Amino acid sequence: MNAQEAKVVLEAALLTAERPLAIADLRRLFADELSADTVRVLLEELRADWAGRGVELVALASGWRFQSTPAMRVYLDRLNPEKPPKYSRAVLETLAIIAYRQPVTRGDIEEIRGVMVSPQVIKTLEERGWIESIGHRETPGRPALFATTKAFLDDLGLRSLDELPPLESGASVPAEFELQFGAGGEAAPPASTDASTPASAPLPASA
Repeated sequence: MNAQEAKVVLEAALLTAERPLAIADLRRLFADELSADTVRVLLEELRADWAGRGVELVALASGWRFQSTPAMRVYLDRLNPEKPPKYSRAVLETLAIIAYRQPVTRGDIEEIRGVMVSPQVIKTLEERGWIESIGHRETPGRPALFATTKAFLDDLGLRSLDELPPLESGASVPAEFELQFGAGGEAAPPASTDASTPASAPLPASA
């Protein structure tokens, strides 16, 4: 099999996949006869082949996938008038704290936000697959430590936490979070403690 034939196989697999495919997954297409480095080279060539179209090949935290380009969103939204859930300010601020300060406990989040964190907020983020418990802090009560997942990075179109957008001065939620997930929606209404409390203070810079 030559390089062009191998790219056709990769293209077919990626276009029909329901999830991002890791290099290990893609190597299995060739019975592991192609090295990881060779597969990466072919993927970069395939990415270049699709440049300038309405669909692009991107590398994410959990693997590679084809997706529509941002410029196509306005047109594709017309085919899907039902908007995805929009998340409340409490959910977005909690997500931002976990993303930029992880690993953190619920107590850490409450200290930064200045309000109690509703269990529903944490549950919403866990059910969405954006955060998970990765252990416990060895302090009284052994509170759970939360961190973001690969699914969270995938949904933002990122490969690693190093690619998180910088926080603007005084902001508690990055603009990209607002654009992608929206604030103030129905999916996760804030608990009464959040609803009756003024907006949180700006998110502190990471140490």
